[in-house]
Amino acid sequence: MGLAAVRVPADGARRAPGAAAHIPLRYRSCILDAFEIYHGADRSLGDALLTARRFCRGVSRDTAGKGLLFTGSSASAKPTWPSPSCQRLVRERGVKGLFCDYRELLKNIQNSYNPQVNMTELELLKPSFAAEVLVLDDLGAQKPNEWVWDTVALILNTRYNDKLSTIITTTIPTCCRWWRQDGCRTRRREPTLGDRIGDRMLSRLAEMCIPH
Repeated sequence: MGLAAVRVPADGARRAPGAAAHIPLRYRSCILDAFEIYHGADRSLGDALLTARRFCRGVSRDTAGKGLLFTGSSASAKPTWPSPSCQRLVRERGVKGLFCDYRELLKNIQNSYNPQVNMTELELLKPSFAAEVLVLDDLGAQKPNEWVWDTVALILNTRYNDKLSTIITTTIPTCCRWWRQDGCRTRRREPTLGDRIGDRMLSRLAEMCIPH
């Protein structure tokens, strides 16, 4: 599989609008239109990049609730598309964007239960409810339990009902896959995103997002 190359204008790298949107420092200098797909790369990478660019061109302050779902292995370049997409929307379209790492968000919410922390769960979640475009990175990375399912449901259902766009990345496959262990006849089922966030929320994502 090929890699994605990024050309960044030296003059604009430090003034990227990613800080306000909480985009990780590593990706703040990435420019969506500067990405190139090397010859021989998996076709899905090019398709995903094209979709991200079209999404940014077509979105307005009324995003109508449609977002994007990027799936792929941790080695794939696809998880890098949402960060520069968010930056472009913030910079060029004046969209209120927010980047959230899924695991970090859950950890911060759990920490809010500490009596010494002066912030409630709802206060931590309010930015993810209010952002016109939310990037939810690495969805499904946390091992599932009832509390995780409820938290995911609260975020996704709130954004769905308010018609707000959500861009999601995940390394967990959305459909069931089987593989053989050590060449034996016994087959094992690979975990799916439905296992991690619940089949009901996976179905909701199908309504909310264009898959890639």
